[in-house]
Amino acid sequence: MAKIRPLRPNATLGTHLLSILTEILARPLREKLDLVTFGDMLRHYPRRYVQRGELTDLGSLQIGEEATAMVEVASVRHTDAALKKDRKRKLHIVDVVVTDGRGQLSLKFFNQPWRKHQINVGMRALVAGKVETYRGQLQLTHPDFVTLTDDPEYDENLAEGFAGRLMPIYPSTTAVPTWTIARIIRHVLDGLRVLPDPIPPDVRERHGLPALRDAYFALHRPADWDDVKLARKRFRFEEAFVLQTELARRRSAARELPAVPRVARADGLLAAFDARLPFELTDGQQEVGTSITADLARDHPMQRLLQGEVGSGKTVCAIRAMLTVVDVGGQAALLAPTEVLAQQHHRSITQMLGPLAERGFIGGAEDGTRVVLLTGSQSTAVRRKALLEVASGAAGLVVGTHALLEDKVQFADLGLVVIDEQHRFGVEQRAALTAKTDGAPPHVLVMTATPIPRTVAMTVFGDLEVSTLTELPRGRASIQTSVVPVTDRPAWLDRVWLRVREEVATGRQAYVVCPRIGDDGPEEEIVEPDGTRPPVLKLIQGGLSRTRAPSSRAEAVALIDLAAALAEGPLAGLRVEVLHGRLPSDAKDSVMRKFAAGEIDVLVATTVIEVGVDVPNASTMVVMDADWFGVSQLHQLRGRIGRGAHPGLCLLVTGAETGSPARTRLDAVASTSDGFELSRLDLEQRREGDVLGADQSGRRSSLRMLSVIRDEAVIQDARTEASAVVEQDPELRSHPALQEAVRALYEDDRADYLEKT
Repeated sequence: MAKIRPLRPNATLGTHLLSILTEILARPLREKLDLVTFGDMLRHYPRRYVQRGELTDLGSLQIGEEATAMVEVASVRHTDAALKKDRKRKLHIVDVVVTDGRGQLSLKFFNQPWRKHQINVGMRALVAGKVETYRGQLQLTHPDFVTLTDDPEYDENLAEGFAGRLMPIYPSTTAVPTWTIARIIRHVLDGLRVLPDPIPPDVRERHGLPALRDAYFALHRPADWDDVKLARKRFRFEEAFVLQTELARRRSAARELPAVPRVARADGLLAAFDARLPFELTDGQQEVGTSITADLARDHPMQRLLQGEVGSGKTVCAIRAMLTVVDVGGQAALLAPTEVLAQQHHRSITQMLGPLAERGFIGGAEDGTRVVLLTGSQSTAVRRKALLEVASGAAGLVVGTHALLEDKVQFADLGLVVIDEQHRFGVEQRAALTAKTDGAPPHVLVMTATPIPRTVAMTVFGDLEVSTLTELPRGRASIQTSVVPVTDRPAWLDRVWLRVREEVATGRQAYVVCPRIGDDGPEEEIVEPDGTRPPVLKLIQGGLSRTRAPSSRAEAVALIDLAAALAEGPLAGLRVEVLHGRLPSDAKDSVMRKFAAGEIDVLVATTVIEVGVDVPNASTMVVMDADWFGVSQLHQLRGRIGRGAHPGLCLLVTGAETGSPARTRLDAVASTSDGFELSRLDLEQRREGDVLGADQSGRRSSLRMLSVIRDEAVIQDARTEASAVVEQDPELRSHPALQEAVRALYEDDRADYLEKT
């Protein structure tokens, strides 16, 4: 076959037609594998390799997957069967059984009588197709079948140099099997010349990385496993390096922006607040406070992420940062994702400040400030008054929901924006708030409790400086978490409600959390079912029993039904109230105030209590249909208890079967109270590529070789190198290939992630 002319990797497959590539083939490559350019082909990395003389383990095949295996033919049988509709017509069937020496696989061919001249017992071959099952036997129907020979020159159907070498097995489809992809890539490699490399030569040398063209050959035509290892090392580093370069450029750009330095007065509002605190700050809180103080004193905007365990004291750190700004005449805004959380923040900040939050009122401190709440459901009069206090600067601390983002909300001197639960806000929302200044942009502090996968990724890739709180404030009680498997132990559910009554009898309070509200209304929660639903819990005549149901959110326990059943049944006589997102704002606030005051024994709620709710007397939580919640969400929920001196008890009620993925997830939550470890578990259980741009469309993952868990050291090295490159050349004018690679970030799903950080 003639050599093709030199290729540009960014040329589309339709512009340079290889002799084996037609428009018919280009379409499935584009539609099924998202391969459009020759560069896409080169970065279509092998998922594994096979070596001549080795047989693939057939025991690893999964039903429904596109499988490729190296096998030996064990038996061949030909039969002719009459068709039911036309007895005169015969259906010729070739049944082939192949083996890898340990397991067996059935191949079935219909109306291909010529196969009897092609397939013989004892021959070795590569087969590929979709794994199915028939009468308990794994089977491929009409698979691709390529015979292996002992001739080293034989490469018409296989990748060049297969004999004695590793053969790459690519992600493929029925329309484009792996060896077709291998042949295309072989010819693309033949047309390559020297390629511009996004990794500078000195960086490659320091880390022992091959040049880009050499890495492609090592990956797609490896002579041995050392080639594969070196190529993978190169591409992992490159992924991290390109991403870190863009994030370093953003950090550099942020440092160039002007900001008003904010330094608290020695005898001002912050000092007065610290003197009022009824507890000592933890070492972690003091360390975070020092970092934030230094950031606020600089003449460029602070961009800091504060993450920490549930109940680790992030809010106190945020209040101290806000008071630092207010101390010198500025304003600080705290943006919360829900009204319940905004109201809770407003209430707790006001209580912690005491007279310091009542400037201008009788009994208020002269050097104090005011705390204003802004939500979308406030009455016109209340809202108008709040807007005036914000615009005039009378309110130094402003707490609100998305209502803060509206154009009509104007600040006198916005110096700090605190964003709680940062993963719930997109870049446009944050930009709308930080743009509410006439001059320099405000400082920004974003907070999150137990990190979720995107936050785990951001701590590795993010363009924010990171502070972490790991220790809990002194005096916090421990939380015991237990799984209540009603499928295996249905009688245990009765014990759950008895346990709740016992806690209430000692003066404590309890939460009961449900996945949905019920009454056929819209749900406000986003929960994470497994897809294949185990037996779920269903309310029947005031109690709970098991029932087999399809995977449907409507089958989960409904709050409205459960609350009524509990109040009339196992919790009769206790003060039971409900809290959910469809209640009017005033009603939600009233319920939370009553619960905080001890006027409610059991609060039956949805995940509106997930973050920010602080009732130290609440010691028990029952999570119904716990398998409908994610790992981090469950950890957030149980963080609502054990916030005082009383030990916490969290009971995860589930109908998930023992050994199922859902049950395994719940057991993991019950086994540890380490939120950071759980966040890693959450990430491991997801398709890790989705941490950069949620891949909902079926396109290939944005992370192709890099693992944010396994490759933390690689990412740190890449961050160091990228920062050095950007420091010397922020516009990357001396690195055109790297500049192009960074630009390409915005042509795939990774841009989604970058715009959310």
